[in-house]
Amino acid sequence: MIKFYALFASAIIFSLVASAQQNPSLERLKSTSAVRQDESSPISINQPMRFNAESTSVEQNQFGNKKAAQLITSFEGLGESFVGPQGTAVLRNPSDNSLAVGLDHIVQIVNSRMAIFSKKGKTFAESGRALYGPVETRNVFKGFGGPCENMNNGDAVVRYDQLADRWLIVMPTFRKGISRNIDTTTKQRVTLPQPGEAVTLFQPPLSQETPAPVNGPRPPAPKPPADGTYCMCYAISTSPDPLGTYYRYEFERELFPDYPRPTVWPDGYYTTTSTGDDVIERHAYVVDRNKMLKGQDAKEQSFIIKDVNFIINADLDGKQLPPAGAPSIMMAAGGSQLNKILEDDGIYVWKYKVDWNNFSNTKIEGPVKIPVAPYQYLGGGQLTKAVPQPGTDQHLDAQGDKLMARLVYRRIGNRESVVGVHSVNTAVGGGGVRWYEFLVNKDRSVKLYQQGTYAPDSNFRWMASPAIDKYGNIGIGYSFGGKNDFPGQRFAGRHFGDPLGKLTLNEVVLVNGEAAQTNTLRWEDYTQTAIDPSDDETIWYVGDYLKKGAKNYSSRIGAFKLGKK
Repeated sequence: MIKFYALFASAIIFSLVASAQQNPSLERLKSTSAVRQDESSPISINQPMRFNAESTSVEQNQFGNKKAAQLITSFEGLGESFVGPQGTAVLRNPSDNSLAVGLDHIVQIVNSRMAIFSKKGKTFAESGRALYGPVETRNVFKGFGGPCENMNNGDAVVRYDQLADRWLIVMPTFRKGISRNIDTTTKQRVTLPQPGEAVTLFQPPLSQETPAPVNGPRPPAPKPPADGTYCMCYAISTSPDPLGTYYRYEFERELFPDYPRPTVWPDGYYTTTSTGDDVIERHAYVVDRNKMLKGQDAKEQSFIIKDVNFIINADLDGKQLPPAGAPSIMMAAGGSQLNKILEDDGIYVWKYKVDWNNFSNTKIEGPVKIPVAPYQYLGGGQLTKAVPQPGTDQHLDAQGDKLMARLVYRRIGNRESVVGVHSVNTAVGGGGVRWYEFLVNKDRSVKLYQQGTYAPDSNFRWMASPAIDKYGNIGIGYSFGGKNDFPGQRFAGRHFGDPLGKLTLNEVVLVNGEAAQTNTLRWEDYTQTAIDPSDDETIWYVGDYLKKGAKNYSSRIGAFKLGKK
């Protein structure tokens, strides 16, 4: 197999190795940092397809016949009318909803604001009490300097590293700024200690934010200045307490780092990003997790992949590790919206193998096509008017062109599986959650085990997020709505060993929508599940809805148990 090639067309992949303290200029990239350069062979694209017996055969057109998952608790997250210790915040569309759950806390990031909540257990008597927030996400970088401290940005993501009981906050910068390693007086590069001493999470004063005159979608990225750099900012807690101290890192980026998808793997924190909505170019980065957990200087390695759909790395659920040295698994849906290819019959897989001792050994192998039932992007892809709402002509975006966060990996004994989801058109004219479970073989190849499209009626179910509990049960949260139902959030699942391709547990409502969103088509961009590390069974999920009479979204956080078969 030719290694280092991208999907659908000839592509060049650049392997970049960057220190957290270096600015890889264009000249530096060409002369010293380009470890490898190769050109791929193209992968053929099937001709446009229509719904056929194979695609409709995987549609589940009935609700599960088992009792629904138990909704243990739910509470209001960030959104309109939310009030926390730091007051209120004005939140923009889309929400970019991110959630992580630790031993005693729950952390939520919505666009450019974050909050910390209690979780019932040894420390707190109840879940959902706001302990911190809403605050700007950049507060975790207070006193750090550079773009990470000076620019508050959306698309920040939080993860809980269950293997180390640490919190990980990843924030991109969407404008170029002067790195903290540049002396602003002399304009010369300096070497600052990184991460330096761990710093306690900043506690800002009470704030009451005033809404802007127009609360619409994210504006186009401004034209970057002649100098400066984009950045990816990492904060890693030093303990299971998210209110405690953090190590902070700044990694400089030449390319716009949109839509980051950080994931946890034993040998690194893997993060994929995109150059933008109008170019088919993705970035696959990995940072040295082991050194960052110790607060040591860390390196980042990366590949730039052209002509490929949105890629996402597998995110580990539970504490059983993959085999030692196993590469991270990456997947992407097929098709190419910019090329007007809105359907495919494959999921594409890469293996990302990192070597922190010899960077020249770091490699990506793939893609390998896994044939699946044909699918069509819900609504024709991203940034389209896909989902109808009652009482308005405003339709909502479904982000139908991509696998959604999270792509979940779970090992139980010697069984290794990966679950992924995306949003597809259905035969009855609604929207469905297409889900897959793949098995990982001993040679690290991946094969399809089961697939289904959850479409029990003609409504729309979209923008889902999956999880796998310790029993191998699969739970999926998703947005729900249609021409007669305001957008809200629901949850379904299956027990391990149930009939293949079916979400056998009946649907449960997390929250019903009470109003239509009319100010923009942008809806969430993503939602997120999280496995509770206390029992490795409870699945937390967060999603948006609008309250009656509201002009902007609220979010609802819920915890579900699927139980044993």
